[in-house]
Amino acid sequence: MRPQTKYAKSGDVSIAYQALGDGPFDLVLVHGFVSHLELAWEEPHLAQFLNRLASFSRLILFDKRGTGLSDPVAEPPTFPQRMDDIRAVMDAVGSERAALLGVSEGGPLSIVFTCTYPERTQALIAYGSYARWREDVDYPWGRTPEQYTGFLEGIARAWDTGEWWIQHNPTALADERYRRWWASYLRAAASPGMATALVKMNSEIDVRDVLPGVQVPTLILHRTNEQWFEVGNARYLAQRIPGSRLVELPGVDHVPWVGDAEAMLREVELFLTGTHKRRRASPFAIGPDALTHREREVVHLAIAGHSAIAIAKRLYISDRTVETHLANAYIKLGVASRVELARRADALGI
Repeated sequence: MRPQTKYAKSGDVSIAYQALGDGPFDLVLVHGFVSHLELAWEEPHLAQFLNRLASFSRLILFDKRGTGLSDPVAEPPTFPQRMDDIRAVMDAVGSERAALLGVSEGGPLSIVFTCTYPERTQALIAYGSYARWREDVDYPWGRTPEQYTGFLEGIARAWDTGEWWIQHNPTALADERYRRWWASYLRAAASPGMATALVKMNSEIDVRDVLPGVQVPTLILHRTNEQWFEVGNARYLAQRIPGSRLVELPGVDHVPWVGDAEAMLREVELFLTGTHKRRRASPFAIGPDALTHREREVVHLAIAGHSAIAIAKRLYISDRTVETHLANAYIKLGVASRVELARRADALGI
């Protein structure tokens, strides 16, 4: 069951938010760049990721102003406005104190919030993040001027088909269903003009001066071989945030729900709760034994080379239902595409 979308007032702006889970502490997820609360639940990998976070916390989600279901704005928001949006959402759900999980651009935002509202921050997690967007003489991990120009030029392709941006999540490249969802997600999350304005604003992010002021338990997570923000950014954060812990994860994908999401989730759960509980059989069971009878039928036909339309006709279901069964099977089997499913079929015992 999807959580209900509600709105919090931040000044004159309405900020869309959701809350789910009944864990012993609050966890605010600060997405990177753009997001869309309701379309997020249409992607099984992302839905699984959010449900896992909510299995050990009360998870609080929101769309930043100007993006997703929150109010559009004429100009990109300032850092103080963004900080106040997080505060407004926390107030709306009755959260006096919360842990913050900042993904990508959400990392610097969470860092600044932590320093601005230390009394309201329980812990800080930065995933796939950075201290400064652009390179500098003493910060070689930032984007070069050429990369910045390429980023702006790529937005048109990203918003048309998702083709450009998804290349930074290579595990999903062969998954046509995911590519279609990703393109629609971007289009719904922000207009091309707002996306361009946000990139220009993000290119000015530099939180290096505030890092020593972070005074809460801090976990830095980064996939060692991802190319969107190279791991040197995470190492820099860990060296300058007092008492922080750096965990480098295997993988090449930038967004946390693509690739081995469970490795990242285990670290988050262990950091915030002190334990890692064994996952329940439902709804988070994994492995071949977790497949339903229908999922197993669809998987066998997919491995045999049948298209979604052919499988749908054979099983008397819609091709969309076939894609949903395949997406759920991918999660349970730990694969990201039909190609990987066929390649690993024998090893998986299916």
